[in-house]
Amino acid sequence: MKPSFSKSNLLSSAVLVLNANYSPMTVCTAKRAITLHFLDKIDVLSNYDDKINSPSIALELPSVIKIRTYIKNNNLSVEISRKNILARDGYKCQYCGKQSNALTVDHVVPKFKNGLDTWENLVAACKNCNQSKGDKTPEEARMPLLNKPKRPNRIHYFQRLVKKKQADWRPYLFMEPLN
Repeated sequence: MKPSFSKSNLLSSAVLVLNANYSPMTVCTAKRAITLHFLDKIDVLSNYDDKINSPSIALELPSVIKIRTYIKNNNLSVEISRKNILARDGYKCQYCGKQSNALTVDHVVPKFKNGLDTWENLVAACKNCNQSKGDKTPEEARMPLLNKPKRPNRIHYFQRLVKKKQADWRPYLFMEPLN
């Protein structure tokens, strides 16, 4: 018998949720996908190799699901947050390139120079670079950015979640053609 913690880990697996028109909407847990399946609200398009067992039934763990009723959802934007800025920048300082989990968020144009809290004005920075740059622009500090910051969309966010186990997500996220 498998340990009980593996069942809860399986139920926490990421599942790609597609709208009725097959456009990516969100990512949910396998537990939520199984609930939606039993409520007859989704079609399961792809499964992981894992199965989840109850006393009366064995289920394949969903990987990609499609909701049956189209939901109007034109918002492909990603919420601006420290976590999402660091993820967008690959946990790499945008001034020196240092890779780290202990990064700060820097305003490219400082707040006191009317720099806004926008995707295009916020970058990941190590403490040393953030302190060296101070209240200057990158040009004034002679610290050019490695990448121009830009607003990500939800497709890019989903693409970062794709690992070997989620290979069947790739066609729905424009990472390879549908078969």
